[in-house]
Amino acid sequence: MRIPRRKAAVTLGVPSRRAQIAAVFALAALLGVSVLYDSAHIAASLRRHSGYNRPSAPTEEAEAGPRAPPAQGAESTEGATDRSDPPPRHGQGEVSSSSPGEHADESPAAVLKDVASAGGGSPGCDLYSGRWVHDEANAPLYKEADCEFLTEQVVCMRNGRRSDDYQKWRWQPDGCDLPRFDAKLLLEKLRNKRMMFVGDSLNRNQWESMVCLVQAEAPWDKKKLVKNGSLNVFRLHEYNATIEFYWAPFLVESNSDDPDIHSIPNRMIMPTSIAKHAANWIGVDYLIFNTYIWWMNTPKMKIVHDFTRKPVQYDELDRVVAYRQILKTWSGWVEENVDPKRQMVLFMSVSPVHMQSEGWGKPNNIKCFSETQPAINYNKTLELGTDWDLFTASNEVTKAMKKVPVHFINITALSEIRKDAHTSVHTLRQGKLLTKEQQANPRKFADCIHWCLPGVPDTWNEFIYGHIVSSRQTEDQSQR
Repeated sequence: MRIPRRKAAVTLGVPSRRAQIAAVFALAALLGVSVLYDSAHIAASLRRHSGYNRPSAPTEEAEAGPRAPPAQGAESTEGATDRSDPPPRHGQGEVSSSSPGEHADESPAAVLKDVASAGGGSPGCDLYSGRWVHDEANAPLYKEADCEFLTEQVVCMRNGRRSDDYQKWRWQPDGCDLPRFDAKLLLEKLRNKRMMFVGDSLNRNQWESMVCLVQAEAPWDKKKLVKNGSLNVFRLHEYNATIEFYWAPFLVESNSDDPDIHSIPNRMIMPTSIAKHAANWIGVDYLIFNTYIWWMNTPKMKIVHDFTRKPVQYDELDRVVAYRQILKTWSGWVEENVDPKRQMVLFMSVSPVHMQSEGWGKPNNIKCFSETQPAINYNKTLELGTDWDLFTASNEVTKAMKKVPVHFINITALSEIRKDAHTSVHTLRQGKLLTKEQQANPRKFADCIHWCLPGVPDTWNEFIYGHIVSSRQTEDQSQR
């Protein structure tokens, strides 16, 4: 399955003919992360309010930007149990036997120079246009058992998943390769710096992935994870570097800002109030933002001007209008507080859910439960209830930011294909592993929002990695 490419070049693709610099990645498109949302409410909302406008095709005169074309996929043939299926044969996806890139033996400085000089890759290369390749030789990028920092919510194999075949897929762009992930090289770029993921639990999912991708490079007594309320900090002492996560599901203030107690059905936001959260982002060198899944419970958002006045008074706005309001507030803060010569800002596009199995041609299946293969050969448009209006809003707002350029990481369509990669019933609920009885009731308990680790978020972080290692931000080696 191929996603139609956009017309503009992307700045971090590496030409395939330079495979010695950027070998084909061992991307594991695996499973998902923690259960924090009321999936029943979201599923109901998707059923009631599906049919969002997909981005229209670009015209010749239009400025090219990341598009989210309808994803195509592979019809699932799994039964009602989670079982091991063989990798797809020709016509169902590619099987790769390629070896890791030769640059693994080069010095980090030499690799950095090569990746940076490769720059934009071949003209017209779009990293987000490509296919999932079954590559058992190179995937996953780390082992579940080797990363002590993974939470119990995301370790699907430990929680009873029978097959790890979902870990053996990597993303292969058309016409170029992703730069091969080199943890040492990334940590050199992060020396004396801070990286922070800001947003909801999908961004926390991605933060855990990034921690696991680099943590093996640090001795056990030279790394530490501290969780303090909304802020989680992973510190690598030898590099004086941190990889952090900050909980802010709407980016602006809301009644869901408590990192532990936030399962609130009547979610309310203050669209112009961002200073309280943003005080924690000041000076961070690499900022990665997201906000999406918490918008999906209802078609309208409750807008509050003052949480201190009781009872709280609110107005209601269409969620796309409210979403654009918070993006305006967020973009204003970025352009006023971020120095583009020293800092980098990235924004993750929406992470899809797989709650409507009829969307990939299996109306009798139960959400993502029992799915063991990506939707790589399904030859119709995937209809998952993704709100493409929110996708378009974030794409347009980030593209319009000129003072501080923002990298829009277009993960949506390629992640839609990975119906096999969610935590499903191999996760927690309210802090406890699902019981056998709960696992036997996937209609109620299967989590088809979050992704297991190792998993799909590792692929998202490969895009982040490419932007960072190919950047020419001013190096600041002073001690913080």
